[in-house]
Formats: sequence, structure tokens, C-alpha cells
Amino acid sequence: MLYIKNIGFGIIFHSILLCGSFSTEGMLTLSSLTSNNIPNNWAPYESSISYIPTVSIIKELSNQTMFDIEWSYYLKRDYAGDSLYNNFEKQHRLWARYSSEKLEARFGLQKIIFGPTQILRPLSWFDTFDVKDPTGRTNGVNAFRLKLFPSNNVSIWSWLIKSELNTLSLGGRTELSSTIGEFGFTLHLDPSSSNQFIGQNQTFIKDSHSRIAIDYRYDGFIGFWNESVLIRSEKSEILLSSIGADYTLPVANRVLVMTETMNISNKYQTQNNNQSYTAIMASFPIGIIHAATYISQFDWSEEKNYHYFRWSSTFDSYSLNMIFSLNPKRNTYNIAENSLPKSISGFGAGIQFIFIYNY
Repeated sequence: MLYIKNIGFGIIFHSILLCGSFSTEGMLTLSSLTSNNIPNNWAPYESSISYIPTVSIIKELSNQTMFDIEWSYYLKRDYAGDSLYNNFEKQHRLWARYSSEKLEARFGLQKIIFGPTQILRPLSWFDTFDVKDPTGRTNGVNAFRLKLFPSNNVSIWSWLIKSELNTLSLGGRTELSSTIGEFGFTLHLDPSSSNQFIGQNQTFIKDSHSRIAIDYRYDGFIGFWNESVLIRSEKSEILLSSIGADYTLPVANRVLVMTETMNISNKYQTQNNNQSYTAIMASFPIGIIHAATYISQFDWSEEKNYHYFRWSSTFDSYSLNMIFSLNPKRNTYNIAENSLPKSISGFGAGIQFIFIYNY
């Protein structure tokens, strides 16, 4: 890791020598959480502190071309009571990018995210974005990504991704914008035969496989979208399909209501397994500082419900977030309790406070 960090600092140093525009920013997050479903021999409250410093350099090459670099590092400490139980740090971003009017090429540890769904996300192949997380943070991947813009309504992506097991996978995506909506067509080929959990839904696959997807979004009187994904290997076939819609109610400062439903069909040799999920969300601003968000998720196959409410107050450089959640308790899972995460997050009725400072 030290070697990688030295490379990052070396890139930044040489970029400064090229007389680029230099900027720094960062995000500090403080969090405290308690719940009514505490594991045995565990503290009744948890707290955490995380920090992401970011350095960016931009070099204008001409009127329509530029070269920029970004480096950031992620540090996090988790405490149960006054005991440290998780000490985490890693490179968060380290990429270099060349961009022009018709092309963007980016190499390094970066964010790759696409698809119109917001909560139930079949296309969350390379990210960990969660709409319930007020920081908006997501993990990145080591990749080379090329984007071409042949016209104003067409973009073509391609990528080569290096996994944590040092295997290479490749894929691409085409996005089309028209008067009847926005379309996306995605293909990814992964030759790795190691066990993998894909995306936000943690879809398990243990063979080399291909992923094919189509997505669509329409914005009119209502917003409507769909994501459909087929993950196929020699022994398995997994189909994920999600549809969603939203509408802004002309009430007070306007209330956005949204719903999504996702079905997963998993065939492995002679075994079949089907899962269904539904999510609803309502969000509304209160004045210019405050906002409220409510989300409920329903796992119809496991007969479990998850409820979430967040009150946010956002100021120039910081935000205050109070979160109330209601989740199934540990004893409702068909899993030995010592196999479940020790953290109290995500179990029972919980309350959490998150302070986020950006500079």
C-alpha cells in the first residue's frame, strides 16, 4: 500500500510541475448509533469517525482539451462503546484523465456507476452507492475507462477492470437519448472462476460469466425506468429485472414519491430460486435548509420489512442528519447469530446521528 501511495504522490508532484491548477477538498464524518437489538457481549452504542482528503490537479491543454488527476484516501475508525473494533484505511481514488469534446479516457482507481434505478439496482456492478447513505460515498475499481461522444445524444463506453484477485475483465456500454426516452445497452465479460458477489444485491456466482443488460428511462408527466440484467455462466443463469416510477406531488414545497420493484430468478444446474423486492420512497424539502426522506423496503420472499427515515439540515460546509430505522431483529434470520455481523447497524429499531463536514 505504501508503494501505491508513493506513486500517487509522485504523480501529483509532477503534475504541479506542469503548472496545473491545484485544489484540495475533504469530507469528515462523525457518526453515533444505538439500537434495541444488541448482540451478546457488545456495547449498546457505536460510533465512528471517517475522513477522506482529496487532491486534484487540472491542466488545460487547449480550449477544448484538458488533463486532470485526482487522489483521495479513506480512513475510518469504528468503536463499540470505547473499544476500537474496526480500523480501516485504503486508497479511495487515484486516477488520471484526458478529456476533450468527443472523448474521455480515465485510468486508475475510479468510480464507475450507471443505470437509472435508485434503490433496487440490478446494474450496481462496480459500485456500492446507497441512497440511504447521506455521504454518497461509493467504492471504486481499478480500471481503464474510455468514453466517446460521437453526437449530443450518443455516448459509447468501454472499460478494462482489474479485480482484487488481479484478474482482468472487460465490457462496454452504449447510451442513446431520444424524444421517447433514454436507452442503455451494457455488456461485461468476466473470465474469473473465483467466487464473487456482484453488485448491491450481492448476487453470488463462482464461474466465469457474461453480463448483458438493457435499461430505459422516460421523463414526462411521471418518470418511468427499467433495468433488466442477465448474468450467465456455464452452470447458472441469473435474471434481474427492476421497474420504477416517480411523481412530484404539487403539495407544499413539492413532494417526490417513488416506487421500485425488482425480481430475481436464479437457476443453478437443476435448482431454481426466485426473490422479489419492493421499495417506496418519499422526499420533500422543508424551507431551504431542511429535508426529510422516508424509505421502506419489502423482501417478499423472506417476509422481511425495512424502514428508514432521515431528517437532514444542510448548511454551507456541513450537514446534520438524524436517522431512524426499523429492521428485522437478529432472531428472525435463519442464520446462527454468531454468523451475523457484530455491528448493531441494520438490526432492530435504531437511531443514528451523522455529522458531515465538507471543505
